[in-house]
Amino acid sequence: MLERAFAEACATQGIVPGTAAYAHCMVGVHRAQGQSAVDVFRGLFPDGDGRAEAAALSFERSFRTAMDRTGIAPVPGAEEAITQLSDSGVEVCLVTGLSRRLLGLVLDALGWWRLIDLTLCPDDVPRGYPWPDLALTAMLRLGVEDVRAAAFAGSTASEVQCGKRAGAAVVAGVLSGGHTRDRLRSAGATHLIDGIGQLPGLLLGSSGAGGDAEADNSTSTVPASGESAGPPSPPGRSSAASTAGRGRRYP
Repeated sequence: MLERAFAEACATQGIVPGTAAYAHCMVGVHRAQGQSAVDVFRGLFPDGDGRAEAAALSFERSFRTAMDRTGIAPVPGAEEAITQLSDSGVEVCLVTGLSRRLLGLVLDALGWWRLIDLTLCPDDVPRGYPWPDLALTAMLRLGVEDVRAAAFAGSTASEVQCGKRAGAAVVAGVLSGGHTRDRLRSAGATHLIDGIGQLPGLLLGSSGAGGDAEADNSTSTVPASGESAGPPSPPGRSSAASTAGRGRRYP
């Protein structure tokens, strides 16, 4: 869904499939996964002539049309992971690279408004991924007193960099999303998990994902992205889940 929306947005700028320019643009889109649409297009159209903003508007229309046509489903294990964390006293924040308008549509479609304690998107902060603003804002709004009591999970390099730069003790790279194991490690991932469903095991110390972290009285932030995932992160997938804990530090 995300890739198609980006491709259709590029087409509005005269870049069509089958051309070298299109291949170049899609490579740029993949590298920038996790960032907001307008930031992705600013990287592709750096001249400041309004093309990036126009393409971002086209992306939003294409994504919304695709949602209306095919619907959207949560990433496997995401809803169960959020519920398990919440039941263990962890507050969950869903972070995405999508606009506030698209995020609202996704939450409506998934019925997640009451499942999540807090949602954040690039509209809420001065800078989106890979800057630490989203993770730090989540910690502030959820009352985290020490960044070392925070954990963050994401499936793209820019999402992992956000958690790392914010000082989270656990920065989990989710392998079911956009970027490879090596890219996530290079970006600063402290742990790698096959899917978001393993996040509770990592943070709560249950079997399956390893780790003996405690999460009593904690807070968790979860980014989501496009495709069939929970709320999407613009080029990112509903991959990332970011968690910020309050109370105890994660090892």
